[in-house]
Amino acid sequence: MKKILLLITLSMLITANVAKAQETDETQNAGNITGGLRFGYFSYSSVLTAMSGYNEARQQITTLRKQFDDELKRCEDDFNVKYEQFIEDQKLLAPSIYQKRQAELQELLEKNVVFKKEAERLLQQAENDAYQPLHQQLKETLAEVSRQQGLAFVLNTDNNTVPFINTAYGTDLTALLINKLK
Repeated sequence: MKKILLLITLSMLITANVAKAQETDETQNAGNITGGLRFGYFSYSSVLTAMSGYNEARQQITTLRKQFDDELKRCEDDFNVKYEQFIEDQKLLAPSIYQKRQAELQELLEKNVVFKKEAERLLQQAENDAYQPLHQQLKETLAEVSRQQGLAFVLNTDNNTVPFINTAYGTDLTALLINKLK
């Protein structure tokens, strides 16, 4: 009987020790949820707009956009004047002249549509070209800062792409990058 009680007691002690060991492992693993990896996060748009060359690039794009808008407005006004004149004169025109002017208006309209599409393409290309050096500089600085901070990866928090970050495990790099890139 004493042997059975001893066995039961030993088995209870072993079970308690195993449970305690598992609890300790779970607690340690919960504290090390990132597996020892550190990560960073930042707002790309906040850093980009704070960079020293950003306002100059934006101003270049704004100036170019205004030039294209002015030219598009001039083309529309020119078309409208010719169209109104065509409407006023259409009953007085001989059929061949009527068809010629109608074809001219159609051609002018098509040219305006082509110009508008080309202007949009050129504006997009100009915007890409103007901001490309800033994106490259930000990318290089981010890599440098990330290595210095010993980070395994960095998240971009813009557009609600990362709805939650436990700041105990990650480092906010936004202010550091802004200061470094000004």
